[in-house]
Amino acid sequence: MSPNQTPLLTLDDWLAWQLRVHPREIELGLERVREVWMRLGSPRPGRTVITVGGTNGKGSTVAFLEAMLADAGLRVGAFTSPHLLRYNERVRIAGVYADDAPLIAAFARIESVRREIALTYFEFGTLAAILLFSEQDLDVALLEVGLGGRLDAVNLIDADAMIVTTVDLDHQDWLGNDRESIAREKAGIFRADRPAIIGEAQPPASLSSEARRIGARMVAAGMDYRYARRETDWTWQSGSERLVLPLPTLAASCQFANAAAAIAALHALRDRIGWTPASIAHGVVDARVRARLQRFSGPPELVVDVAHNPQAAAVLAEWLGANPPSGRTIAVFGALADKDVQRIVAPLLGLVSAWRLASLAGVSPRGLDREELMRRVSAAGDPAVAGIHDSVESALDAALATAQPGDRVLAFGSFLVASTALSVAMRLPAFATQES
Repeated sequence: MSPNQTPLLTLDDWLAWQLRVHPREIELGLERVREVWMRLGSPRPGRTVITVGGTNGKGSTVAFLEAMLADAGLRVGAFTSPHLLRYNERVRIAGVYADDAPLIAAFARIESVRREIALTYFEFGTLAAILLFSEQDLDVALLEVGLGGRLDAVNLIDADAMIVTTVDLDHQDWLGNDRESIAREKAGIFRADRPAIIGEAQPPASLSSEARRIGARMVAAGMDYRYARRETDWTWQSGSERLVLPLPTLAASCQFANAAAAIAALHALRDRIGWTPASIAHGVVDARVRARLQRFSGPPELVVDVAHNPQAAAVLAEWLGANPPSGRTIAVFGALADKDVQRIVAPLLGLVSAWRLASLAGVSPRGLDREELMRRVSAAGDPAVAGIHDSVESALDAALATAQPGDRVLAFGSFLVASTALSVAMRLPAFATQES
């Protein structure tokens, strides 16, 4: 039955219904979503559009762009995914999450025109964000790619500048089994004669070759722009333009590369949207994004991170090694079935004192159950497994209950793990007002 026959549906009702409309959770391809977009009138989300793709760093790069542009006085919309606590997080307009009512209205409008076309949950959300942005007279719309690039729903919009942050192994079932194949998919967001920012200093060769084949104006880290970290600040330079910037508030070392790529995109678009070094500096400090080494002081200290692939796990391990607690690190870890668990866990084995493994089978059809999670984690070496749990919440409760003064609890491995950890942290008195 169509939801239009039940006009008083809540946002949760709409979202649950969307999961049933399409028989598959993920179906890459632009034909269906483009046809529905055209039936909607081919709305343009903003006067200037920046699309951000890549394996890791997309959400942080969008946060840097959003903060820099907002400080410059521009009206900005940002579409990101997945959400952590509420679906509304996916659509921000002038820094404010979209309310339920406009999202429901957008979904109803999409439903009124899609007719025979089946859309996925993500495609509904992408079209809804574009619709809402198109009604808001935005100076800049920031669109984060969901998966890959070439065939992702976000790519139906011809952006004015595109960023690929990093390329590494993830989602191999859809994108390919090596970095070169994955890079070709991510390069699909590039457009002829428009800036294509490559945020990785040593990307796969296919990323640059695809940019050249498409005819994009390549702006590559280490070649067309450079950045260098110093003890109390850092520098960004392109040609004669040089900025001395404060250190990012976002903690991981990769945030310098993310911020630098964001700056490179703004520099490439300076004739369209202006160039405001003071706002760039403010944005570097102001940018925030949940569950990226997000720390709650406790006690015990709780660190929540969305690291869910080998590249992100290596960055997490680097930070843990540079910032050890006075006591133990107790990890709460869960993963989806398509993840390379062995390579995610391996760099953290010497940094984690005790592992609390959490099944995600009850919250996602792709979630690993207890037995398979244990098998894959054990394949990484000899982890000190303190318990295997049926849920993230029970694993986190056990970790917090057994933590001693000076210990740190680390929750990571999936957005689903991070989401539960944030929910728990925000309702416990020890953490409620101590988010950092």
